[in-house]
Amino acid sequence: MMLVLIVIGLAVFVGFIVGGSLRPFEHLNVHWWGVALAGLALQGISITGDIGRSAGLAALVGSYGMLLAFASVNRRLPALWLVIAGLVLNILVIGVNGGMPVSASAIETAGAGAEGLLGAGTAKHHLMGPDDSLTPLGDVIGIPPPVGAVISIGDVLLYAGVAALVVMIMLGRSGENRRPPARIFQGYRGKHLPPDRLFCRLEARAAAVRAGLSPLLGARSGWAPALRFPRAAPAAGPVGGATSGTSP
Repeated sequence: MMLVLIVIGLAVFVGFIVGGSLRPFEHLNVHWWGVALAGLALQGISITGDIGRSAGLAALVGSYGMLLAFASVNRRLPALWLVIAGLVLNILVIGVNGGMPVSASAIETAGAGAEGLLGAGTAKHHLMGPDDSLTPLGDVIGIPPPVGAVISIGDVLLYAGVAALVVMIMLGRSGENRRPPARIFQGYRGKHLPPDRLFCRLEARAAAVRAGLSPLLGARSGWAPALRFPRAAPAAGPVGGATSGTSP
């Protein structure tokens, strides 16, 4: 957590140096932020023991899955592809090895000891051994004190993405973070449309119902036929084209 705060603080500093401002954050549209908070909360759970190790691993993978879902929904924001790449690499190495393998040399560089990771260790990390796979993707990068942290290549990509995102937003280059269209429940997606687009969709579906078509057609395929009905012909005048009076 300390390293994350340092990265964000440095990003804000760089943003001010290059002429940015914090004001664009007021108009930033972020989706599923509650999922991100839940994912971060799961990573803070400490579970020990044999049963706790399995539960802790499931919680860890689940937390990364939530963060990945949050990043995917907001992928239109700048540099979010770096965050997604970092999360994917971390999930991959954790899932293959049943936890994040940590290099002993990286622990020494960070100014700590490997005793806490020996044996059963924690559910999140274990000392890297010969049976581990994809070890270059593990926690092999040691940061010396006063930070004193051990991170992975996935963490580097993740932190770089967060820092770039903060700077780009401060410069006003975040763009429009529209929510991606629903893939399964197309009809539910319409409830989140802007009022003008929602009114057009509802009007088109009403026209389809009046024409005898199924209203589910538009809900399933994400579109509704825009039907046009012919206007009623104007009432014809008296025979002979006279509009008033009588014929001679």
